[in-house]
Amino acid sequence: MKKISAVLVLFFPFFSVNGQQPNPAQYVNPLIGTQKMGHTYPGATVPFGSVQLSPDTDQQPHNIGGKYNKDAYKYCAGYQYDDSSIVGFSHTHFSGTGHSDLGDFLIMPSVGELQLEPGSKADPKSGFRSAFSHANEIAEPGYYKVKLDDDNIWAEMTATTRVGFHQYTFPKSDNAHIIFDLMHGIYNYDDKNVWTFVRVENDRTIVGYRQTNGWARTRTVYFAMEFSKPFSSYGFKNFGKEDYKGFWRKFDQSKNFPEMAGKQIRAYFDFKTEDGEKVNIKFSLSPVSTEGAMKNLKAEIPHWDFERTKREAKAEWNKELGKIDVTAPSRDDLVNFYTALYHTFLSPTVYMDVDGKYKGLDQNTHQANGFTNYTTFSLWDTYRALHPFFNIVQPKRNRDMVRSMMAHYDQSVHKMLPVWSHYANENWCMIGYHSVSVIADAIVKNNIEGIDAGKTLDAMAQTARTKYYDGLEHYMKMGYVPEDKNSSSVSKTLEYAYDDWCIAQAAKKLNRTDIFNEFSKRSENWKNVYDSSSGFMRPKMSDGKFREKFDALQTHDQGFIEGNAWNYSLYVPHDPAEMIEMMGGKAKFSKHMDELFTMHLPDEFFAETEDITREGIIGNYVHGNEPAHHAAYLYNWTDDKWKTQERVRMILKNQYRPTPDGLGGNDDCGQMSAWYLFSALGFYPVAPGSDQYALGSPVIKTATIKLENGKTLSIEALNQSDKNVYVEKVLVNGKQIDRPYLTHAEIINGGKITFYMSETAKR
Repeated sequence: MKKISAVLVLFFPFFSVNGQQPNPAQYVNPLIGTQKMGHTYPGATVPFGSVQLSPDTDQQPHNIGGKYNKDAYKYCAGYQYDDSSIVGFSHTHFSGTGHSDLGDFLIMPSVGELQLEPGSKADPKSGFRSAFSHANEIAEPGYYKVKLDDDNIWAEMTATTRVGFHQYTFPKSDNAHIIFDLMHGIYNYDDKNVWTFVRVENDRTIVGYRQTNGWARTRTVYFAMEFSKPFSSYGFKNFGKEDYKGFWRKFDQSKNFPEMAGKQIRAYFDFKTEDGEKVNIKFSLSPVSTEGAMKNLKAEIPHWDFERTKREAKAEWNKELGKIDVTAPSRDDLVNFYTALYHTFLSPTVYMDVDGKYKGLDQNTHQANGFTNYTTFSLWDTYRALHPFFNIVQPKRNRDMVRSMMAHYDQSVHKMLPVWSHYANENWCMIGYHSVSVIADAIVKNNIEGIDAGKTLDAMAQTARTKYYDGLEHYMKMGYVPEDKNSSSVSKTLEYAYDDWCIAQAAKKLNRTDIFNEFSKRSENWKNVYDSSSGFMRPKMSDGKFREKFDALQTHDQGFIEGNAWNYSLYVPHDPAEMIEMMGGKAKFSKHMDELFTMHLPDEFFAETEDITREGIIGNYVHGNEPAHHAAYLYNWTDDKWKTQERVRMILKNQYRPTPDGLGGNDDCGQMSAWYLFSALGFYPVAPGSDQYALGSPVIKTATIKLENGKTLSIEALNQSDKNVYVEKVLVNGKQIDRPYLTHAEIINGGKITFYMSETAKR
């Protein structure tokens, strides 16, 4: 670990903007989470950018011979810190998802003999990939730089919202190349590419598109690419089988022919370069057309000044990161905090051209009028903390995300809000209908300005009444999902019940008594899968009996998804008091929670679930995956509230470190990071859809949140230290509160919250 720490110094250069003091971007390390389970990417992007221009270190296929390739999972974000070679730089990436897609339009510079195969990790020189060293790698917000050792080329990249800007510094060569790989992808397989098309407009400009069938089954991405100098020649190679070539067979399309189409294409562009000569590339994306891509390119980077774009990208990051000014006990705490803040601003991503056009779920072109359209909604993860965090620090963006979800609903043939959507596709990943949590949270917290709240409520109710969706027909008829009719039945029952409560809260806010009564009743369905004889939530069969086969420690085939009964049985965020009473009362429940955090969970109990690894487990509490993220705060509903403070500080220290392996699990589009941010500030939204935040134990010394309404919230933790993890008292605007929670009004109206910290628990 000492070696890694030494490398990390490279990533934190102090700088100033316009003569001001150093800005928060200096504390961000984009390489945190790029090793093992974090699955983040280190490349260049701007906040919520459509382009994520980043290195990919391998091309692992999703399956080999029809069988799933487990090594593919390590490359969900394209980059693994442990690798020693780079295969190229692609323009689209997910941040920390446990599944994947994307990796579009890979570019790689090279010199010498032209190679159109990537080669192997064991022998980088066998292809166009190149060895690299972390000693020659810099990752900063909006900027990435690395030396490609095999060809002595320095690669730099920065970005705007829709355009990636490459800068390659070449040695002297009569055989310099830019490889353009349209076959490359993340979670790739032979038929991933449905079709690709490339058109050479002139000796600097190329346009085209790529259509893929993956997680999103009808995803089409258009591009426009411009070089800073003319290429001398170019060519294509089609690696796919062509059963029918039509009359295109009369042409030699492999060399200096201005268009190419096929499923498996790589292209190359040749140059002569002087020693130290820079060849730049501007590469823009569009969801609509190559015309849209060209408009985006010209609007966002109308020049060839790489350093200017780099400065502007960094300034964008400083603007967003500067929404919260923090002081903390150590530099490591600052790095953890601002890197987490950086991660929360990576997605959802802007999904429209500069003129507001975007492709909709119906595959038609739509116009976003009066809002920014977003995609990349990993809602099973992000409803828990990311969107509630946005309701505080990014309320306008969150309103636009709600509008984007409503646009999805309007375009859906199912008339459902998004479950997990990206690039004009619903991929149906994970369970629940958690967009209703995001929307209800916005309604309850009055962040719905300009949106037809009544229409959103109708959309939420309609989504929750879609009988053919994932066991809902059984749930509505029987009050639970039977395991013999639909798998992961307990998880679905619990999450549906919470979502139903969210709908009821929105209905209450909007005075819709009919919907409130319907979904309040449904929200109690969690009680139907509680087994008092075992003390756990347990799969129930369609005959009304609990399934006999049951192991509370086992994750696989026990009625749960990505969690076991110990963790998932705590999932009643909307009614912890009733849950605790059913489980034997406050004292018994507190001891049960103690056992969760201190017992040992052998590897065999999560061996078949790749989203859960040893790094993300504390006792039997799985922080590296989402279902129990609220668990440490449940002590607040017992007489041992001090244990929440103790556990939260322990998790903060154990699961978040400023190193490449510093995340205990997938960041999942910002959810892991949002948990950190809330907890570091001293409070957490146990039940989004409520206006309450459970109190914890802050790790910061001071924080100033600059709210969009023009007000400022100051948070101060007096006597803060690693030992002083307990809270003696909390003052809101100078007045002590006698409850274990803050309200949204107390946060969004600004003022001052003061925590008095102590080494001794208040029992």
